Amino acid sequence: MIIFTTNLGDIEITLNFDKAPVSSKNFLKYCQDGFFEGTIFHRVIKGFMIQGGGFTVDMDEKPTRAAIVNEANRGLKNVRGSIAMARTDAPHSATAQFFINLADNDFLDHTATTNAGWGYAVFGQVTNGMDVVTKIGRAKTTSVDEHDDVPREAIVIEKVTINL
Repeated sequence: MIIFTTNLGDIEITLNFDKAPVSSKNFLKYCQDGFFEGTIFHRVIKGFMIQGGGFTVDMDEKPTRAAIVNEANRGLKNVRGSIAMARTDAPHSATAQFFINLADNDFLDHTATTNAGWGYAVFGQVTNGMDVVTKIGRAKTTSVDEHDDVPREAIVIEKVTINL
């Protein structure tokens, strides 16, 4: 279990090493390295998802390790409370950024091994703190430089606790 202590409360996440071993190990390594501490939830879209893991409070993007293989084809679904790897349009481009689904978002699930069909790899589930996730999902947002949907008040991951 991973616990994100944010300035709005704690979010507990259980990783699924069986069905998403690459994504889970990647996420755990970033947690162990302290990478997420001091990062923000930089993208919030009401009723859809909250995204974090890549930017500081000043909206500076943090350097990451190499991209990982997309495991969206391993059977896990983008349901409410699931955590998935964020990526660019390229299917195998995920590094550190992640998102937590605020709703069942089946259109993000794997449908085919094509660029359009790969989907977004779920690798865990929020097991406690969905009230905090919901609160983050209601944040008022604005645009900052080229980034849209940025919370007006920073939502910071202050501490990461690992209980495996």
